[in-house]
Amino acid sequence: MRMSTWIRQHVAALRALLVLTVITGIIYPLAVFVVAQLPGLKDNADGSLIERDGKVVGSSLLGQAFTDADGNALAQYFQSRPSAAGDGYDPLSSGASNRGPEDIVDTDPENPSLLTTICTRSKEIGEREGVDGSRPFCTPGGVGAVLSVIGTRGVDGEIDAPVKVLSVNEPCSVTSTPFLAEYKGVKVQCLADGEDFSTGRIIPIRGDAPEQPAVPANAVTASGSGLDPHISPEYATLQIARVAKARNISEEQVRALVDEHTDGRTLGFLGEPRVNVLELNLDLDGKYPFPG
Repeated sequence: MRMSTWIRQHVAALRALLVLTVITGIIYPLAVFVVAQLPGLKDNADGSLIERDGKVVGSSLLGQAFTDADGNALAQYFQSRPSAAGDGYDPLSSGASNRGPEDIVDTDPENPSLLTTICTRSKEIGEREGVDGSRPFCTPGGVGAVLSVIGTRGVDGEIDAPVKVLSVNEPCSVTSTPFLAEYKGVKVQCLADGEDFSTGRIIPIRGDAPEQPAVPANAVTASGSGLDPHISPEYATLQIARVAKARNISEEQVRALVDEHTDGRTLGFLGEPRVNVLELNLDLDGKYPFPG
């Protein structure tokens, strides 16, 4: 009797396994696939791929770089948002740099702080687009404006009477000077090679940059995924003059295309207006081919 019960239980379990395998392993995936092929859903289900001349050139959901072999921005194209995914826009390494607002000291020349990375990008974009690339807490040279203030700390942790002040991010030689002449009456000195500044209080200096920088934040910071295909209309507008000049067309012609590829907030209130860079650049190539 016991053996009979054991057999019946295992047969029932096997029957349930087979039924669930058919339902969840065959019927459900097949149903999802069929629904995904319906008009209006097929493009998203297939990855929103974009084809030109029979070749897949990208996806409207994934950002990509528009640079030359040396990583320099191509003047005829709108530039994407920076990426921290692998070597840039790598779907297999999607992710952020995981650096926060306290990452302001450069400890490795090959891997600068988040602050210096932002400052450098802003300066480069300002020079490329012909605008003021300065921003708060950045030196004119394009690195984080950070001091190490050495002295006796008070009960509140502040250093009321500094005895030595070092510029910790921006390198300077005998013939150059730090980004700031003095701090609280103490001359700012260059950081010597191997000099220890850890005993000082690390203080970022805001400087005289405008409250609202000409270079928008999305132009100098990567997205959480590193794959954002969009930029803000403000960043797109910043690039219109350069793209128009490179393609030998009017700024009005380029601006009209930017407007065509600008999407508003989702459902009218979610997110921010955005411009799809790949779609915009492909449209540019189609209507106004680069003469070079």
